[in-house]
Amino acid sequence: MARQQQRRRKRYPVNGWLVLDKPLNLTSNEALGKLKRIFHPEKVGHAGTLDPLASGCLPIAFGEATKTVPYVMDGRKVYRFEVTWGIQTTTDDAEGETVKTSDVRPDAAAIGAVLPEFRGTIQQVPPIFSAIKVDGNRAYDLARDGEDVQLEARPIDVHRLDLVECIDENRAVFEAECGKGTYVRALARDIGERLGTCGYVTDLRRLLVGPFGEHEMVDFDELAAIAEEAESENPLENPELMECLLPVEAGLAQLTGVVVSADAAARLKRGMSIILRGASAPIGPEEVYVTSGGTLIAFGEVAKGEFKPKRVFNL
Repeated sequence: MARQQQRRRKRYPVNGWLVLDKPLNLTSNEALGKLKRIFHPEKVGHAGTLDPLASGCLPIAFGEATKTVPYVMDGRKVYRFEVTWGIQTTTDDAEGETVKTSDVRPDAAAIGAVLPEFRGTIQQVPPIFSAIKVDGNRAYDLARDGEDVQLEARPIDVHRLDLVECIDENRAVFEAECGKGTYVRALARDIGERLGTCGYVTDLRRLLVGPFGEHEMVDFDELAAIAEEAESENPLENPELMECLLPVEAGLAQLTGVVVSADAAARLKRGMSIILRGASAPIGPEEVYVTSGGTLIAFGEVAKGEFKPKRVFNL
């Protein structure tokens, strides 16, 4: 029995990114738990929560990739979502209770006329059922307890907002490209209000997070099947499973990559700064990541040709 418990506790040095196509009716943490049982990683985290009623792109960082999570979370996100008109709910999606109804049904022309107001940097009041903290408590916990939750409007960036189609008079599909902190549910609510009706999200799929999009997504059932057929629980001994991972530096795609010598890499691993050599070496100021011999070494800032590491990788 002791040996079995020790085997269950075994963790492996898995490093890299997995872009999960999260299914519906599963929280991001539940998805993370399922992946832990497949990869048995020493360290794991995700870059951006998806609601249970949302599907799509959920980037998962294993091992050293967790150091790059902030860069992915700060990247743009793309959502495709369906809005049903005439109903407002407590959660601004299908999970909540109806609090208001309207007989008004906007057509494509009316919708298209107001969309420019929701592009650019705008003010948005987050849904009361959100993870925003109010006096140290999550807003959704206070709302579930029946408290009157008042959230302040805050600026968000909506880089693109398009009407994809009007399915019928009751439903319309949109696609939005937005920055960190944007709530699609609140967009649906506010668009409906601007159109003189109500609206709530009835389908939501995330298509992109930072550098990761639909082409990189992996189906969970596919992962489970690969793991089940393996002779060993060690993912490092399962090439088919490891091929589903992207390299750690995939999370740093928005940064410039610089190649350095082995001697320079050794200095960086000791936490020391280096002077970047060569005619094409960046002078800065900017953030870059450096590799040596095809291995990711560190990321940090360049100023006046000197690179100072912020984080060093153990790969």
